[in-house]
Amino acid sequence: MSDSKYATTANNGQYAYADQMKRETELEFSPEEEDIVVKMFRLVGKRWHLIAGRIPGRTAEDIEKYWNSKFSSSTAC
Repeated sequence: MSDSKYATTANNGQYAYADQMKRETELEFSPEEEDIVVKMFRLVGKRWHLIAGRIPGRTAEDIEKYWNSKFSSSTAC
């Protein structure tokens, strides 16, 4: 059992790096996509699934992560 623990620990750095790279690429939105997100947010609020439905290839999670990384501090009350 200890062998699997060490193998997992040794690989955590690789997995963490891959996850970080995936998150960074997901957060790259075109100006057109950003415009859609902003306009839709004004109309429907945090209904990420509705916004994602307007942008092919994007999930609700993608939209929410993008919004929170770009705009969350400016929309806080």
